[in-house]
Amino acid sequence: MGHFFCRAFFCSVWGSLLLFLTTGYARAQSSAGLDQVINDFISPVTNKIVGWVFFSATIGDVAIPLIVVWLIVGAVFFTFYFGFISFHGFKHAIALVSGKFADKQHPGEVTHFQALTTALSGTVGLGNIAGVAVAISIGGPGATFWMIVAGLLGMSSKFVECTLGVMYRIEHKDGSVSGGPMYYLSRGLNDLGHRRLGLFLAGFFAVCCILGSIGGGNMFQANQAYKMLLSVTGNEHSFFADKAWLFGLLLAVFVGSVIIGGVKSIARVTVRLVPFMGVLYVLACIVILAANVSQIPQAIELIILGAFAPAGVAGGMVGVMIQGFKRSAFSNEAGIGSAAIAHAAVKTKEPITEGMVSLLEPFIDTVIVCTMTALVLVVTGSYTQELGGVELTAAAFGSVFSWFPNLLVVAVVLFAVSTMLSWSYYGLKAWTYLFGHGKRTELLYKFIFCLFIVVGCTMDLGSVVDFSDAAIFAMSVANILGLYMLAPQVKKRLQNYRETVMA
Repeated sequence: MGHFFCRAFFCSVWGSLLLFLTTGYARAQSSAGLDQVINDFISPVTNKIVGWVFFSATIGDVAIPLIVVWLIVGAVFFTFYFGFISFHGFKHAIALVSGKFADKQHPGEVTHFQALTTALSGTVGLGNIAGVAVAISIGGPGATFWMIVAGLLGMSSKFVECTLGVMYRIEHKDGSVSGGPMYYLSRGLNDLGHRRLGLFLAGFFAVCCILGSIGGGNMFQANQAYKMLLSVTGNEHSFFADKAWLFGLLLAVFVGSVIIGGVKSIARVTVRLVPFMGVLYVLACIVILAANVSQIPQAIELIILGAFAPAGVAGGMVGVMIQGFKRSAFSNEAGIGSAAIAHAAVKTKEPITEGMVSLLEPFIDTVIVCTMTALVLVVTGSYTQELGGVELTAAAFGSVFSWFPNLLVVAVVLFAVSTMLSWSYYGLKAWTYLFGHGKRTELLYKFIFCLFIVVGCTMDLGSVVDFSDAAIFAMSVANILGLYMLAPQVKKRLQNYRETVMA
């Protein structure tokens, strides 16, 4: 019943939106524009949903988003419940990624390394560049410290959800697999005697995942990549200045050519793209740090002292902590459940192996990439400028070499494309969970996904992005509740794995 209700609800929302787009376009052309009409149409609804998902409790002068608290409390619980698995399993995770325990005969579609890069391509993105800048500009350098702490805690959440993603995945006749929260919520909770609750949570998660994939995982990425290109090349001089549709079409053609082949095709691209873009970005950060090497000790001091800031500084220690925790949660998506969909496709007979591999994801995304961005902003002093998120990072890059912002454009576009590839797969699996596994069903979703890449480039997204962000983080409400209930199943598997493999 929960599954049917969520599918019907999604169809009604999707149908209403498509109907509005088709009937409102002509009116929009002669008035305020399609962007404004869409925002005016959906704002009353999205504002309420966004307000619910990102509801904040005020303590003193600090607004604390409860969804961030929900994610962090879950991460802390799983860290202790699994005996600090993020530290004890780290070395074994590296061994697994290197292929030490790989077996081509195991069920699944991709290797441990390919699953990791596919999941990383969905988390390492614009949040690492623009989001970190926003967090530090508000919370100061001290936000970096709490961002790292939250990243280390989030590794445990990833471990649980990615292990469950493999435990309860479904293998199809064509050799493909489907897994993730939709399946461990429905099948796992059914095994515990909570069939209706499991179906409802799974359906709710799937609806939110589809909406999030179209908005935050697609339109926003395309939109920001286009705007970054214009800002660096000069809005009025850029070839694409009045050709947003063309830029979007080129992106859509590339993304479409990759996702049409399924997760194996996505993995083949991300296994090359993610390491390249990660190394490119980190090396650029290292160059900037080397040019400001004398400032690094002071930057570290600012980060540590700022983490325990006195009252009145960005809301005091609590305010700085919340900024760091928020950025970490928004960046690595630990507890959201999205990455479990990608990790579920791995070739393995033992679910714990992929849980171990997933430990590396928040570490790379937050502890390495986000921290590099933060250090660059602090040593160059760019975080004190009154600029937007990505503009702050661009200013920091330009402080060393005038042409460095051009390198940032390349990084932004690569991050945006990689994020779209991963989120297309997340949305597809949620779509097929609701509407069935089949070529026609999958092609319909892929067409819609590519269409909205073009739409995203040509619009000022406004409420659309706010709504999709809310949908993505609403996924964690269902996901973490399921993780709490299924954690004992994972603990049993972990104990057995330690006795038989890690002993």
